[in-house]
Amino acid sequence: MLDSSFIMELNNVDSPVQVRINQPEEEDRLSALTDDILLSIITRIDLITAARTSVLSTRWRLLPWLLPELNIDVKDFLPVPHPDPIDANDMHDAMVTLTKAVRSFFDKPRRESTLTNLQLKIYSITTFSSDIGPLVCGAIDSGLLKDLDLAILDETKPRDCDDPHMLRLANDTDHFFNAYPSVFHCLTRLSLHNVCFYKLDMHHLLFDRCTQLKYLRLFHCDAGRGFLSKIDAPNSELRVLDLDTCCFGRLELVCLPKLEKLHWDTWESEDAPLSFDSVPSLRELHLANGPELHQNVIKLSELLRGTMGIHTLTLDFMGENLWMQPEMKELSSAFSKLRMLSILGIFIEFDLIWTTALLEAAPSVEILQIQVRLRSFPERRSPQWEMDCRGSKNLLLRELQIIWFKPLKQQLAFTRAMLERAPNLQKIILRDESCEACDDLGQPPPCSCAERLFPESKDEQERVVRRITDGAIFSGQVIFEDRKKL
Repeated sequence: MLDSSFIMELNNVDSPVQVRINQPEEEDRLSALTDDILLSIITRIDLITAARTSVLSTRWRLLPWLLPELNIDVKDFLPVPHPDPIDANDMHDAMVTLTKAVRSFFDKPRRESTLTNLQLKIYSITTFSSDIGPLVCGAIDSGLLKDLDLAILDETKPRDCDDPHMLRLANDTDHFFNAYPSVFHCLTRLSLHNVCFYKLDMHHLLFDRCTQLKYLRLFHCDAGRGFLSKIDAPNSELRVLDLDTCCFGRLELVCLPKLEKLHWDTWESEDAPLSFDSVPSLRELHLANGPELHQNVIKLSELLRGTMGIHTLTLDFMGENLWMQPEMKELSSAFSKLRMLSILGIFIEFDLIWTTALLEAAPSVEILQIQVRLRSFPERRSPQWEMDCRGSKNLLLRELQIIWFKPLKQQLAFTRAMLERAPNLQKIILRDESCEACDDLGQPPPCSCAERLFPESKDEQERVVRRITDGAIFSGQVIFEDRKKL
């Protein structure tokens, strides 16, 4: 844990005026550097190191208060290594130290320049709202702070969260914003954890009041399974919406004119989790889900209705059964401007040819990324997509990536099929990745034969290239990347 010396170093620094008066005539070599060079150096290190190195020189003593951006993370004040789970007393002590750090950085007359951005990560502990709130609001009202990136964290695991806990966090969050409304004036990024919106007007809080918000992340937040949530915010500045393990029933994006990126990882609704109406700026969409028994397969074409400009699409099946119905031409409108398509989390035993149905609807794709999944889950069903894609070409496809590549027959057959489908293919990247689950067990991935091993030697790689390109016209590169060795 960061000891009190960190705060002492901050508190013991003289004001800029006093240092200038008492500055010795012959400065050390560090002090001879100009302020812009010193700031360029100090912005490359973390806040704690910056505070501790300030004792090296009289000039360095001023620099923490001249930084244009600050990142103050409560986790930096926890014991090292972090215990798991993190004890409530440790969280309390960390917030005590963080509060002192914030107070020191906004204390006058030390800070003379405007802080363009403050990244502040705190725990939702009610007793500290009355300390942090006035400090941040004071900096905003006095013009010292321009943009605020606020993350209100909670260490409770989703499986251990109950409704009373999530409702309490929601009430604490609502109370904080109501007590310190100046925060809304410069809040550009917001992350909330384990918040239940049952009794709150989520739309009013996040979209009517947070008028400057450009990035919103909700982790394990609940608006009610089976309920329809609508976002209709024509004046919103929101560019990025990141949802992780959230329960919204169904989310309808009626109007978010500046939304550029939407990431939704794991939903709990039975049917399609969202729909689009007016999202003219949406360019990047990431959907990831491991379907549960109660969830139905969805029609991707219906989900994407209302989107016309997506250029990057990621579909992650997390090693489970596919959560989408077979479609091809129905996706043509939504895929008309698609440049990069990533299909992730395909069980390693599944055939890959079915993915060409998506390419049929996306003639403008330039990069195709396929990722297989090694982990074993019960009751998988191999995709049965019987669609006639013969004779169709993807003339713009120039790069194919296969992540967690193994020289299995289904992967080799798919790669050969792509050579026929994409005559202008320039690069094939076959990549191996470390398996976190296997690494945790201290053993290699399950291997029943040599085909399950990534080709590492030159001879093995040349053998794979021959099996892929034999009889095909291909003048591009085949690149093997073993990420486990990086």
